This record gives sequence, structure tokens and C-alpha cells, in this order.
Amino acid sequence: MKKIRVYTLSYCPWCKKTKKFFADRKVPVDCVDYDLVNEDEQKEILNEMRSRSKGGVAFPFVIIEDEVVVGYNPERYEELLGQKE
Repeated sequence: MKKIRVYTLSYCPWCKKTKKFFADRKVPVDCVDYDLVNEDEQKEILNEMRSRSKGGVAFPFVIIEDEVVVGYNPERYEELLGQKE
């Protein structure tokens, strides 16, 4: 199983679609709602996001193994999961 980490905002409609995408496929993800964690964790998350995306920060932020997908992109998720035909 591929390691998947998702950073979202609890109120963001695109983030909710991203969570639903993985839940509908029963794909386990490590999901963190950025706006619900403490300030220290937020700083760590922002640093990770910036380093993985060459400075860009947007939600949802999906990491599948070592690949980053910024924004809701189900086709790319499927491709990285090996589910795209």
C-alpha cells in the first residue's frame, strides 16, 4: 500500500472532495486538517509543503509516496495510485 498524506482545511469544499475520493476507494490516508492543529504543527506543515512544492502552498495538498499533487485532481490521484486505466 502506498503511503499517502493529505493536508486540508476543514471547511474547504475541494479538501472535502479529496477526502471523499480516498474514502470512497477505501484508500487509507494520513489526513491533517491544517486549520485544526496548533501553531507549531502549522509551521511544520507549511515548511514541508514549501519544501516539497518549491514554495507553493495551497489546499488540498496531497503527497502520494514522494509525488505531490496540489489541489483537487482525481485523475492524478488515480494515476499515482495505479488505478487509472
